[in-house]
Amino acid sequence: MTNWIPDLSRHKGPRYRAIAEALALDVQDGRLTAGTRLPTHRDLAWKLHVTIGTVSRAYAEAERRGLIIGEVGRGTYVRSVAGAAAMMPGENLGTAADPEFIDLTINRPGTAGESAAMAEALQRLAAQPDLAALLDYQAPAGRLEDRTAGAALLESCGLSAEPDQVIATAGGQHAMACIIGALMQPGDTQAVEALTYPGLRVLASLSHVRLLPLPIDEQGLVPEALEAACRAAPVRALYTMPTLHNPTAVTMPEVRRQALVEVACRYDVALIEDDVYGFLLDTRLPPLAYYAPERSFYMTSASKSLMPALRVGYVHTPKAMVEAIAAAVRATVYSAPPLMARIAAWWIADGTASRLAEEKRAEMRRRNRAARRILAGAEFTGDDAAPHLWLMLPEPWRADDFVAAARRRGVGIIPAAAFAVIRQPPEAVRICLGAQTTAERVERALSRLAELLQSTPERYLSVV
Repeated sequence: MTNWIPDLSRHKGPRYRAIAEALALDVQDGRLTAGTRLPTHRDLAWKLHVTIGTVSRAYAEAERRGLIIGEVGRGTYVRSVAGAAAMMPGENLGTAADPEFIDLTINRPGTAGESAAMAEALQRLAAQPDLAALLDYQAPAGRLEDRTAGAALLESCGLSAEPDQVIATAGGQHAMACIIGALMQPGDTQAVEALTYPGLRVLASLSHVRLLPLPIDEQGLVPEALEAACRAAPVRALYTMPTLHNPTAVTMPEVRRQALVEVACRYDVALIEDDVYGFLLDTRLPPLAYYAPERSFYMTSASKSLMPALRVGYVHTPKAMVEAIAAAVRATVYSAPPLMARIAAWWIADGTASRLAEEKRAEMRRRNRAARRILAGAEFTGDDAAPHLWLMLPEPWRADDFVAAARRRGVGIIPAAAFAVIRQPPEAVRICLGAQTTAERVERALSRLAELLQSTPERYLSVV
């Protein structure tokens, strides 16, 4: 473990941010190299005369930027510079201002008639007789109309839901934060896929929750691995994305879902199920919550199925946890944004949500067909419905080098390190086909990547 002590004299603002900025600078300047183990939260807090919470926030911010990675029982380590530069979608892309730059880092299904639908909804909202009431504080769990709309949406996801078990949140990330905040205690262990949604890692760090990576295969998370982990030590909860997994795009088959739930029931593991992409499937599989509603926290969000700016999510929770989740909503944002929740409720009720979802399904299938044609011969996992694909790189490419070379060619993609809860991620990258751009531009970007795959890394690493 290094004796690293950050120089905070050049950094203004909150102490946690100053620590993160100093860490970023030391990584950039080579004072901290890839693989370096950083001081523990307690040790660095003592050296800097700050609270442990301040260091925890600093490390969480550094992990959000892709600078470091924490491992259960082992410590916190510095990532490679190339991987860090490409970690967060839409950030630090360098050439992104270039009109020829095509950003395939943002994972959202293809655009549809969103702008027109929102323009109409805003006009309708302005004319509402109860607008004044909507501008006031709302019940933390959501108004009855919001919870009823959420229940209707969950019914379409294959989950029998009553409004009193549905809580409206400010999007999927907020839903996840509220579940973890209500369910987990500092030091608890939460099992996750070895490759998982980066936002979950940040939340776990902020909550001082230990993440335990579990292996995945071509069918998703391996139930036997969860059982082995539970035998070794207590596991409080499992976070998983069984449908169109991010980043691998794998959908867990029904038999494996049942096996996973059986293990969770046997070892009293709570299930946190993220189903933000499930609407893209023509035929939906039963969610984990269908088999074990008494221990399942199921969440989805309008950000993927409708539009990112509509910050509304829905959590289906066991009855015993309704008040705890509602309290977490109140403690964080007080309530889901009521104007947005009203629009989401309208769209769920009048069929607009279904129409937009269908348009996105059709668009993703068109883009996936093009991707398979352009990347023919490459090794990748995907699904005709998925908004992204997972490209495994041939030798001698490394993920960080490929991402950097792709950026020089005007394409933004994300390396496996962004999703890894393990120290040695695969040499792979995520490519977002549903990026907010035209299908023609996506195809142009894919063609650049296909050409890059036929080249050798050294040719591009020499370019300054």
